[in-house]
Amino acid sequence: MAHATLELPTLLQRVLGGRATLEVEGENVLEALEDAYRQVPALRVHLCDESGALRRHVLCFHNDINTRWVDESPRLSDGDCITIMQAVSGG
Repeated sequence: MAHATLELPTLLQRVLGGRATLEVEGENVLEALEDAYRQVPALRVHLCDESGALRRHVLCFHNDINTRWVDESPRLSDGDCITIMQAVSGG
């Protein structure tokens, strides 16, 4: 099982008590996110929709690669970084 760092945007850092990162583990990105939800259950509410998928405005990057268009959850290696960003839109 690989150890990775989950980085959260400023808006979600309050869920971690003001911290910007959380240490997670898993074989792949989805397992690491499940580990984060186990550690901090409120994260699931903020990141996932009713079906359990990431909300449309939530972007997930694995080592700077957007995972939205990847068919399978990317495998993790020790030291990898998972970054959550919130898409901004408007007019």
